[in-house]
Order: sequence, then structure tokens, then C-alpha cells
Amino acid sequence: MRKKSLIDTYLYNYSVGEKWRLTANDTDNISQVVVIPVYAEKELLFSTLASIAKNPPSSLEYSFVLCVVNNKEDSPSEDIENNLWTIECLDALTKRKSLKKFGDEHKIYSLLSDIAESKMKLGYINAASKGCEMPTRTGGVGLARKIGMDMALRLLENNSASSPVILCLDADTLVRDSYFSVIRKYFTPEVKTAIVAYEHQMPDIYEQQAAIVCYEIFLRYWTLGLRYAKSPWAFHSIGSTIAVSTEAYLEVRGMNRREAGEDFYFLNKLAKTGAINYVKETCVYPSARSSTRVPFGTGKSIQKFLSGIDKEEFYSLYDVRIFTILSNWLQLMNECMMADEDEILTKAGEIHAVLKNFLKVSDFAVIWSKMRRNSKDEKIRARQFSDWFDGFKTLKLINYFTTEIYPKIGMFEALDRILSMSEMQRPKHNSGTKIPALEDQIEILQYLRRLT
Repeated sequence: MRKKSLIDTYLYNYSVGEKWRLTANDTDNISQVVVIPVYAEKELLFSTLASIAKNPPSSLEYSFVLCVVNNKEDSPSEDIENNLWTIECLDALTKRKSLKKFGDEHKIYSLLSDIAESKMKLGYINAASKGCEMPTRTGGVGLARKIGMDMALRLLENNSASSPVILCLDADTLVRDSYFSVIRKYFTPEVKTAIVAYEHQMPDIYEQQAAIVCYEIFLRYWTLGLRYAKSPWAFHSIGSTIAVSTEAYLEVRGMNRREAGEDFYFLNKLAKTGAINYVKETCVYPSARSSTRVPFGTGKSIQKFLSGIDKEEFYSLYDVRIFTILSNWLQLMNECMMADEDEILTKAGEIHAVLKNFLKVSDFAVIWSKMRRNSKDEKIRARQFSDWFDGFKTLKLINYFTTEIYPKIGMFEALDRILSMSEMQRPKHNSGTKIPALEDQIEILQYLRRLT
């Protein structure tokens, strides 16, 4: 762990405070904590915990599972009731009470029994019952993660753990039985942040399968495009895949409180402190369910796909030419780090006139002039540029080009082109059809999973 004064400073200035209390069975001798926000998840949470319980006892011994059961003061009554029932179950597990009262819920009772019989170190935070709710204005998944991750920081500090790690998971996300051991082994003192490989669960219903396959292809295409451009932001931004050292968590002043997109912004900050590593030796399996809880993300995308709204739009991706322009822009900056703003803008215009326009509306000249005044050192200036032209700015550039000149193109044409440009093998499918059969799409997705 970092020096105690740094942790104390964080807890005093940036932590959510101690309003929310921990109930736990055992917190001794732990070196990693997995934090799970829980909102009306009685149907799925215990499947997730049961999958964690299948990790070997030796891995469960040094790992702690922390559920943050949460709702706002004005959440629907049925969601609050769901949460209170979940808290009853978690309370029985953590205090090793009899599970007989849950016998009528046969599936959940079986899962609870499996969890109870494991050596899982389990705890929960009640941010759901009367007087403990999250604030109406600022509550959401970001705050729920922050509550749990701040508590994890305290627990790991109390254990004086070596290379301590905080993991993020979701209540609907299953894990492999190697989850804890692989991540523990991966986090040497040199590793600050990592994301874990993921594959969305495949539903039984055809339309739901089509929805999640389409969405996951989009996610993986985004990463392929950024990799082609040699962008430092070429990584997945999925909350249930994040693992972070306590050192890095302190550096970025903890998790943000956003109601949606908290994972993207958290990783965006972490990437400015060091590399985002990729753990491929284990995998997490997020749910493919439809949801309207947040304005974007997996659940919302699936919901929109299934509703039939703009379905053609779902089978389209960013024009590959934008990634070529992004690549040329990043290469230009690598070569012109000591140039002035006028020279850079002129050369940006030679790459593409729309790039120059984007830089102008982004106040690049003013910002670059300030960077030049602040630092004459090339490495420091490069770091400052990367901090400015971050993952969010990259997304804005790509969307700007999409709006101004290069609208999205067909999904499978885009995939073929980005793979060809990256000198990668292209998966076979019926190129005579705009949208291949679902079976072919699944094969394409499986191929992309191996690449990204």
C-alpha cells in the first residue's frame, strides 16, 4: 500500500465518507476485493456469487466479495423491496444464519447453499433501506461503485496487503473459476490497471442473440479501429472488466459518481497514469439483457435493438477512413511535438480539412500555445498532449467526422476494411448480403473475440 498519509488524505478529501457501513463474515488476510453494485438484482446476483464461489478455496482465502445494495430515495417501491429481500439473503450468508426461510425460492435457495458451503469471504453495504439510500440527485451506479471501492481501500489498508487490487464486477456478470487466481498473479507491483477479457452471455431467444452479437461486434470494432490508429485509448470500457491497484485508485482520486459511463471516465483517468493492461487468461461474462436504467450502455442498446428503433443504424459502424485520419493525426503530433500551433494546424489541414476545423472548434491553438509556454521538454509536452487528446476527445473527433463528412457504413463492410488495413485475416461470410445470417455473425464475433 501507499504511505498511510496519502490514504488518509484521500479518505478525508475525496471519499464518500462513512455513512454506509459494512457487514461482513471475514475480512482478514485479504489482498484483493471485488466490488459489485446491486440494484434490484435478486434474480441474478446469486448466480454471480455462485460462479465466484467456484473459485478454489486457496483463491477465496485472499479475496473478499463486497456487494453494495443500493437505491435512491425515490426509487420505485418494487425495486426497493427487491433490494431489501437481497439484503436479507446477504445478511444470512454473512452471519451464517439458517437459509431455510428462503426454501420457497428453489433456484435461489440452491445458489445460496452453494455460496454458504464455499469459503467465500463475503460482505455487503446497505445503501437501500430507509435512511441509508443514496441521494436522489447524485445516486447511481458510479456512486455505488465508489462506495464499495472506497470501503475496499480501507479493508486492504487494514490488511497491509502486498500489491492490493480492487476489482469491479456487475451483479449480472458471471466469472470463471480462475478469476481470482489469474488476476492476483497478474498484478505485480509494476501493474497499475488492467481490464479482463469479456464475452457477453448468449441468450436463448433469437432476437436477443442478434441484439447482443450486433452490439458486441460494435464494441470490438471500436477497439480494432483505435488499435489501427495506434491510439493509447484502444481498450474496452466495460465496468465489470476493471481491475485497479490501490495505488492507481488513489492517483485518480477514486471512482467518479456518474450515473452512466462511469467506467469510461474512470478508465480514461487511469490511462493517464499508466498503461491499461489486458488480462486474457480468464474471462467475465456480462449479461445480454435489455434495460432502461441508464441512457446508454449494453442494456439500453439491447432495449433499442429489440424495440425495432433504427435497426439499420445498429448494423453500421464508423467509416474506416476516420481511423486512418486519426492515425495520421497522432503520427503528426509524434513528429511535431516541438512545433508551434500554426505549423501543426497547417499540417493537420493537409491531412484533412475537417481535422483542421475540429481542432479549431476545440481551441487547439490556445491550448497548444499554453502547453508550449508551460514546458520546453518534449516528453512532458507529449504527456500533456495525451492528457488533452484523451479517450473522450478521441470519441468527439470520431463523432465530428461522422456528422460532418463520413457517415457510418455497413457493419460487415467496415469490419472487412479495418481487418484488411490492419493486415489481419478476414472471417468468411456471404459478402453478397448486407447483413449475414446470425450463425455467420456469431462466427465473426468469435473471431473478433480472439483478436480483441
